[in-house]
Amino acid sequence: MKLLIVDDEQVERDGLEAILRDGYPGLTIRKARNAAKAIETVREFRPDLILMDIKMPGMNGLQAVEIICGDYPDTHFIMVTAYDTFDFARKALQLGVEDYLLKPSKAAEIIETVARVLRQIQQKRSELEERTFEQATLKKVMPVVEADVVTQLLFDHVHDIHLDEMMGLLGGEMTSEAFVILMVMGSFTSSERLYSEIHEKMRELQSGWVGAMSGRQIPIIVFRESGKSYRSQASTLVRQLLTIQERVPGSETFVGIGNPYEGLEQIKLSYQEALISTADTSLPAKHRFYMDMHALNERKNNYPNQQVEKQFVDQIRLGQWDRVRDTVAEIIDWHEKNRESLVHAQQRVMEALWIISRVLLEMGMEADKPLFSFQAHDYRQLKTETESLLSKQIHAVSTHNDRLQPDVVQQIKHYIIEHSQEDISLEMIAKKVDLSPYYISKMFKEQLGINYIDFLTECRIEKAKTLMSHPEMSLKEITFDVGYNDPNYFSKVFKRICGVSPTDYRKTMLAQKYKQ
Repeated sequence: MKLLIVDDEQVERDGLEAILRDGYPGLTIRKARNAAKAIETVREFRPDLILMDIKMPGMNGLQAVEIICGDYPDTHFIMVTAYDTFDFARKALQLGVEDYLLKPSKAAEIIETVARVLRQIQQKRSELEERTFEQATLKKVMPVVEADVVTQLLFDHVHDIHLDEMMGLLGGEMTSEAFVILMVMGSFTSSERLYSEIHEKMRELQSGWVGAMSGRQIPIIVFRESGKSYRSQASTLVRQLLTIQERVPGSETFVGIGNPYEGLEQIKLSYQEALISTADTSLPAKHRFYMDMHALNERKNNYPNQQVEKQFVDQIRLGQWDRVRDTVAEIIDWHEKNRESLVHAQQRVMEALWIISRVLLEMGMEADKPLFSFQAHDYRQLKTETESLLSKQIHAVSTHNDRLQPDVVQQIKHYIIEHSQEDISLEMIAKKVDLSPYYISKMFKEQLGINYIDFLTECRIEKAKTLMSHPEMSLKEITFDVGYNDPNYFSKVFKRICGVSPTDYRKTMLAQKYKQ
């Protein structure tokens, strides 16, 4: 460390230097004969600690401290004075001076006072380095947290304990109005680069969260901006995202835009709308608002599309294929009963088949794009051709499921148990087992009856309880050892699950241990 001695008397400067060199051989020491020289020396020397005399000709020590603090706020001070007066002490405290020495002082007192302040400096430095490390670690895991939050919001239920805290880390607000943009890429060529650039753009704009990429689809939750209309904000953002796509060779993209909803509890509805909006990617505009889709439909006929579509997406995702068949059949029957144009009926059926294709893609299942081989001449032909296309899609799902190892969920479960202290995400697990994060989330919940993130939390808390039996470990060390990057977050999670704070739990556990 570096120390500067400021005093107008040479004998005082030399005396302090001799005492401190004897007590601290490794300390780098400089001297200044007055306040003006001290300010000049600080600019070049940048000392950690200054021993500043108060009473000097010209500028006094307190005035010098005020100037130095303004330019170098991390500098620490010990005032040296022959005047033990309240006014001097009060002013010194206002300036943040750590301590003071009275002239004359014994060598032991000088060493003790300087040692105390140097320890404080070292402690603050260590705390700063630790905070910097924690912030760097947190920044590193933010994309993982972000992708998981989006996945859980759009495809699964997130326990409030996770949603509140994870959103707190990301800076989102539960009450914000939000909508979903879904980007669908034509192929996997350059998809990783495009995903990375989209992530950077959204981080720069600070207006939304990017979910995990699955099946060439990137979901983005966008927060409404005050003072801008929904369409204006969405259109501007879509143009920016499509501009990025134009810079990445081989990344042809179509964007679907869902309606805005109050609060994130209903954001899944906006996602479904965005998904439906991407059914036909042949539009020249390369994007479509869900509200525009239905404004057009309402002018054509009165078929209740929106209600049917929302249920339809859930039926596909849950694998309720009998209901899916019934829904498609009802679309055809309704148009036939109401004597609607056969062309319109075939268009509606095609949209339904495209939605199935999109949801399967979302779940990581590649299937041939459903296309009618001819224009149906009557409703009987339409029903026959529709059943053929639908059967091919269902067969693709069956083939995909047959390829899965029956114990894949158990593999995931054991992986989480063994690696719970690491930064695990659905996206990471998906890459390991070559499945969609959304499909994994669905399977995990169906087979084990628990959300994957709740299971991960249970593993971490159980490990934390075990580590708490070791008195030599601090709670902060335990926090990092079990996989959390924020001690406050860990404390809140622990208290909500166990009913008591980690500190109280540990006291009770250790007390019982020592009684035995």
